[in-house]
Amino acid sequence: MDKVAIISDIHGNLEALKTVLEDIKKRNITRIFCLGDIVAKGTHQQECVDLIRKNCEMVIRGNCDEFFGLERNGLSGIALDRYVWCRSKLNEDTLDYLCNLPFCYEFYMSGRLIRVFHAHPQKIDKFVGNIDKIERIYELFLPSENTVSNNKADIVIYGHTHVQNMQKMYNRIVLNTGSVGNPIEIFRNDEKNADDRNTTMANYLILSGNYGSKNINEEISYEFISLPYDIDKELLDNDDNIELEAYIDEIKNGKYRNMERIYDCLDVRGIDREKI
Repeated sequence: MDKVAIISDIHGNLEALKTVLEDIKKRNITRIFCLGDIVAKGTHQQECVDLIRKNCEMVIRGNCDEFFGLERNGLSGIALDRYVWCRSKLNEDTLDYLCNLPFCYEFYMSGRLIRVFHAHPQKIDKFVGNIDKIERIYELFLPSENTVSNNKADIVIYGHTHVQNMQKMYNRIVLNTGSVGNPIEIFRNDEKNADDRNTTMANYLILSGNYGSKNINEEISYEFISLPYDIDKELLDNDDNIELEAYIDEIKNGKYRNMERIYDCLDVRGIDREKI
């Protein structure tokens, strides 16, 4: 059986990334794919890119990699501050590297056509969550002008939402790796919540099967991994982080800094958000 470790959404969190890479090494997995968003949020962005380039066989471009990698004009306010701060953490070679990463990648494993991308086959920052309408989730299987082939995928693997998830429909499977460095919980309620540490570990996915095989009569399996890491150590070097309080709340408590933005992306019509 071949194994592929699939990681995503590191967001400058060096301690989380090192913990994941050490765990992958202990499991004797040598093939690692990264689904993007290496940069933004944490201060260790250059170090994270360096480790990804050294350890990953395939790296996909995330929306943050694209946003901060490209030259941009017309930004103002917090968007401009974020842009300037994040780019100050990256050298010119890295900025060029981020801009030129591929949009997606496809391969066969145990007879399944597997397509990996950051967020959506049509758009690099389109948010599709596990409670979305089935029609929106089904779009993830479809080809687009950005995909390698024009075939519908049997399995799609993506990141972007920062929430580990697996769904099955139409004899196809959607897998979300979750986030290495910035996992969040979308559904929060003080009376219903369990311990935040169930969410805030470093998350990734292991895919097992016969890599490159088009024989569907073969075993395939999916394993979600969640690892504790030293969050306080990660925060030691973040004194210059321009959004430090928000970053602390995200990596310590799993609270995304702009929940309204997520709810606006999801189809939650008919759901009373106050009663989630």
